[in-house]
Amino acid sequence: MFSDIIIIGGGAAGLLAAIAAGKTLREAGKGKEDVKVTVLEKMPRVGRKIMISGKGRCNFTNVKEWDEFSSHVRTKRNFLKPAFFEFGPEDILSLLQDEAGVKCVVERGDRAFPASHKASDVVDALRNAAAKNGASILNGIEARQIVCNESASGPVFMISTEGTRTYSCHCLIVCTGGLSYPGTGSTGDGYSFAKSFGHPLVDTFPSLTAMVPRGYKNGEPDGEGHLHRSTPLTESGKELCSVHLRNITLSLVVDGKVIGEEFGEMDFTDGGIEGPVGFSLSRDAVAAIRRKAADVRYRLDLKSAITEEELTERISRLWKDALSQFGGQRKIAAAMDVLSKLLPKELVRPLRRAFPQILSDKVLQKKGLDCKGLCSALKEWDFPLVGYVGYERCVVTAGGVDTSEVNAKSMESRLQEGLFFAGEVLDIDCDTGGYNLQAAFSTGFLAGRIAARKLLQI
Repeated sequence: MFSDIIIIGGGAAGLLAAIAAGKTLREAGKGKEDVKVTVLEKMPRVGRKIMISGKGRCNFTNVKEWDEFSSHVRTKRNFLKPAFFEFGPEDILSLLQDEAGVKCVVERGDRAFPASHKASDVVDALRNAAAKNGASILNGIEARQIVCNESASGPVFMISTEGTRTYSCHCLIVCTGGLSYPGTGSTGDGYSFAKSFGHPLVDTFPSLTAMVPRGYKNGEPDGEGHLHRSTPLTESGKELCSVHLRNITLSLVVDGKVIGEEFGEMDFTDGGIEGPVGFSLSRDAVAAIRRKAADVRYRLDLKSAITEEELTERISRLWKDALSQFGGQRKIAAAMDVLSKLLPKELVRPLRRAFPQILSDKVLQKKGLDCKGLCSALKEWDFPLVGYVGYERCVVTAGGVDTSEVNAKSMESRLQEGLFFAGEVLDIDCDTGGYNLQAAFSTGFLAGRIAARKLLQI
């Protein structure tokens, strides 16, 4: 089966590549009958990873301008820049709202969502837009091998699938994703395809993932620090699991040096420490564990809005009030009353049972509560990290196809004419908050547009 343009992978990058290619061809006066654009997706439906983004609410982009947006791109910012200006946050908003009729909202942190908070609305809109622009989407077709033959009109790519059918095209766009969430179809196929054309790869590792504190799970990580999410929780882990914290500061400390700090929300889950601030720091935490740093820890400040002096004074005042209420013989009850006035209710019991050092002899002395000691415990609650959840549940893959051999202005390979890469398969990863999906949309759109223009010159 021949198509002029074939896109392998029907995720965020692949769907935008299909939309852009179709639009470009239509603008040039080429109708559906003139040129074929085909998406090969090995899963039963396209957009499986989009469906789980934002916990199903689909934080599909971040509407920051480039100068601020780029500060959340962790690798190859300059490489992403041309694609971002070709198709940025306002463009995906326009495509969804103006063209597809999907009402969108922008929430705290400049994060954009469908107003329905249903990821399926975004997936349906993108799939329909691809079809409207002439792309054929073939589900359940897994590409296994790619070879390229030269012809009088240029390269012809031959794509072998798991069945007996072979697909061929003049322009091939690889949008297969990385290794994160393999259940969505991201199993690293694109890396093999890239290597077969001589493309170097940057070592991959999980990013935006749960970090596992010491004593949180009943198990030991492998040699690289991976501890599977399904590993059972300890009693301490069970106590903390499902606790959600707001307005806290989390720091990453590596070998005694603070190398990152984030303010916002975090979660204790069945994986470990997650949430926006946990995810933001996880990339560097994973990297530190993988390079065998001697000590890697998260440091949690539960009362970051006030100074140590202010907190110590407040604790002292609460302690006096508690003693007058419970009496001097019921110090534990008085101390728990103090904690209940300082912390969210859902955290008080886990602190007392899972982390008794908060009320250890160092803090609760015979003469009374060590207010300064409790202040330090609440502002510097350390979680030594022993591992991380791997690709089975990380949000994005760090590393991938080395961008040094990909043209940033076209997404075309510098090693093979007519071969393009877009999305997570590339060595581009960003912070949580809509940045990664936008990077996929931008690179996919640029690849699709340039592939179509190239085809028009054949």
